[in-house]
Amino acid sequence: MNVPFVDLKAQYRSIKSEVDTAIQDVLDNTAFIKGKHVENFEKNFADKCNTKHCIGVGNGTDAIEIALKAMGIGAGDEVITAANSFIATSEAITTTGARVVFVDCHPDYYTIDWTKIEEKITEKTKAIIPVHLYGQPANMPEIMKIAKKYNLKVLEDSAQAHISSINGETIGSIGDVATFSFYPGKNLGAYGDGGAIVTNNDEIAKKSRMWANHGRIEKYNHEFEGVNSRLDGIQAAILNVKLKHIEKWSEQRRNIAKIYSNKLRDVKNITTPKELTGIVPVYHLYVIRTGKRDELQNYLKEKGISTGVHYPIALPALKAYSYLNHSEKDFPYSYQYQSEILSLPIFPELSDDQIDYICDTIKEFYMLS
Repeated sequence: MNVPFVDLKAQYRSIKSEVDTAIQDVLDNTAFIKGKHVENFEKNFADKCNTKHCIGVGNGTDAIEIALKAMGIGAGDEVITAANSFIATSEAITTTGARVVFVDCHPDYYTIDWTKIEEKITEKTKAIIPVHLYGQPANMPEIMKIAKKYNLKVLEDSAQAHISSINGETIGSIGDVATFSFYPGKNLGAYGDGGAIVTNNDEIAKKSRMWANHGRIEKYNHEFEGVNSRLDGIQAAILNVKLKHIEKWSEQRRNIAKIYSNKLRDVKNITTPKELTGIVPVYHLYVIRTGKRDELQNYLKEKGISTGVHYPIALPALKAYSYLNHSEKDFPYSYQYQSEILSLPIFPELSDDQIDYICDTIKEFYMLS
């Protein structure tokens, strides 16, 4: 049996008529830039996130950089974020002119360790970017307490956590602002690049929309130099279709994760995901840990099972951040886990037979090793 890591074709087939109709409407109305599809999606996604505003942009990385600039982050500032994320989170900080400050991940939940944040705060610190990694919300109640104590802004990097929640609050509505990616493989994915900024803050929303549109609101009235970052009409139309299904797909992902955890709980050589109290995760990724990661991954590949590693190098260990002069002892868990984590296939259309085959193959590997 062959099991893909993700099957976007299966998802498309399940909503083909809806997607094709939506794309055709964009073509018929030549609504390629801005227009009703973008406006409708921005409204609908803001409603899903329980926020007043949504600004569609070109991609998730742009979303972080633009939101930071809209909050006034720039040269001379410091922004705290997780040591174990994709580089988009940290590079967006740097491109504003600010300095990135890393915090290790929590040993159980993989999101930023909130107990380690305060020791990294200085007089230059202006914001915290918790990453809702793998679709698991970070501990926002504790992070918001810290932010309030030190008068810091909070940007939720929600690229992997569409419509998840903690203590009944929707991810994206808790901090000052939140950013999303609609990369095709995301839980809510476009058929190309796309991103969004959501917020309840009117001023941040206004400045974000201006930054994304050449520093203007009116066509030729530029108040400052911005960038050109837009969610196009076709992607917005596709996302509008998918948004109707996101809650069902999220529930299917949770069910798959539950089955995985139940079937693998007796395998002593691996660690399955733990959930922070009060969260409703959306399992963008189902990540296990094992000391035999590479051997297991190769064995699964031989058996036709595709897996991934998210992420194989902790951010402070990248050459891009060698100037920070960090060592392994600065981020012990992020460094340790980079060689242990393995992402198993998870997508709403994953069948029970496929899950059984994956789990049986994992058990077989440990029986033979």
